[in-house]
Amino acid sequence: MRTAIVTGGSRGIGLAIAQAILNDGGRVMITARDQAGLDRATTTLRAHAAADRVSGSIADVRRRVDCDALVERTVKQFGAFDTLINNAGLGIFKDVALMTDDEWHQVIETNLTGVFYCTRAAIPRLKGTGGGWIINIASLAGRNYFATAAAYCASKAGLVAFTEAVMQEVRFDNIRVSCIMPGSVATEFDGHAPTDADAWKLSPDDVAQVVMDVLRHPGRSLPSKIEIRPAKTKG
Repeated sequence: MRTAIVTGGSRGIGLAIAQAILNDGGRVMITARDQAGLDRATTTLRAHAAADRVSGSIADVRRRVDCDALVERTVKQFGAFDTLINNAGLGIFKDVALMTDDEWHQVIETNLTGVFYCTRAAIPRLKGTGGGWIINIASLAGRNYFATAAAYCASKAGLVAFTEAVMQEVRFDNIRVSCIMPGSVATEFDGHAPTDADAWKLSPDDVAQVVMDVLRHPGRSLPSKIEIRPAKTKG
C-alpha cells in the first residue's frame, strides 16, 4: 500500500493527487495552512476512502519545524511512508519594481525553500525503508519566463534544478526523484476561481494522472522531468 505525503493537498492539484492515490488503494497525509481548509479536504477525501487512510496536518512549508513535524507525524500515523509529493505553491504576480521584500520571500520560501525542508526531512526516512519517490510539482514557468512573474519563474526554475541535483544524489539509494512541469491549470491558484473561460486549460486531475503514471513506472526506469500542457491554447 502506497503511503504519501502531499503538501498543499487541501485543494487544486494537491487535492486531486491525494484523491488519485486513495483511488489506487493508498494512504495520504495532506497539508494545509489553515484548519478550515484542512477539514474540508479531509472530509472530501474520506467520503471516498476509509477514514484511516486519510490524515491531515497543519503545516507552513516555509517553516522548517513544520516540515520536520510533518514527516514525524506521518511516520507516527502510518508507520512509514514511501512517497513525498512537494506540491505546495504560491504565486504573486507583479513587476519587480512594485514587489515588496515580503512578497518575494513568500514566493521563494514556499515554492523552493519549502521543498528543500520537506525533502531533507524525508530522505533519511525513505533511505531507512528501502527507497521511494519524491515528486516535485514545478511549472512550465520554470523555463518559459514572462513579465510580472520574476519571483514565480525564479522559484520554479530553481525547483527544476534542485530536483535534478537531488535525483543524482539519491538515485543509488533506491529513491527516484521526478519533476512535473504543468502549463496552465484551471484551479483557484492566485485567488482566481475557474470559469467556463478556463475550459481550455488542464484540470487538476490531468496533473494527478501524470503523477500516478510516474509512480507506476517499473524500478528500472526514472521519468525525471515531465512537461504537460493543454492540448490547445486559448482560442
